[in-house]
Amino acid sequence: MQQRDTQPILIVEDSEDDFEATMRAFKRTNLRNSIRWAASGQEALDMLAAMVPKPGLILLDLNMPGLDGRKTLEAIKSNAGWRKIPVVILTTSDDERDIEGCYALGANTYVQKPVDLDGLFAAIQRLKEYWFEIAILPLED
Repeated sequence: MQQRDTQPILIVEDSEDDFEATMRAFKRTNLRNSIRWAASGQEALDMLAAMVPKPGLILLDLNMPGLDGRKTLEAIKSNAGWRKIPVVILTTSDDERDIEGCYALGANTYVQKPVDLDGLFAAIQRLKEYWFEIAILPLED
C-alpha cells in the first residue's frame, strides 16, 4: 500500500448535506483513504495543526461563514508545513474573480460543484482518478 492510500482527505465544507453527498460519492469510488471533515476554515486550520499524517488532499469550499475558503487557502499555502498539500477548490461559484483569486493564492485545481447528485458522483470519480491514480503527490516530510 502506498503512502497516498493512507493519507486522509480533509473536506472543508460548512454544509452537512454537501459533505454527506461528497462522502457518498467517495464511497462509491471505493476510495481507501479516510475522510476528515472540518465545518469551517478555522476548524480546518486547527485540524491541520494536529493531524498526523497530514492530508494527501484538501477539498475546500469557498463560501463559508467566518474564515472563508479564500482566507483558509491563503493560510494553508503560506504555511511551510502545509503548502505542498494539494488543495482542490470545490464550490458553487463560477465567478472569474474567484477562479483567478484562488489560483493566485496557490489552489491546485478549481472545480465547480455540480448541482445534481449524478454530476457530483461523476466529478468526485474523476477527482479520485486524477489525484489518487494519475498524479504523483509529494510524500509527507
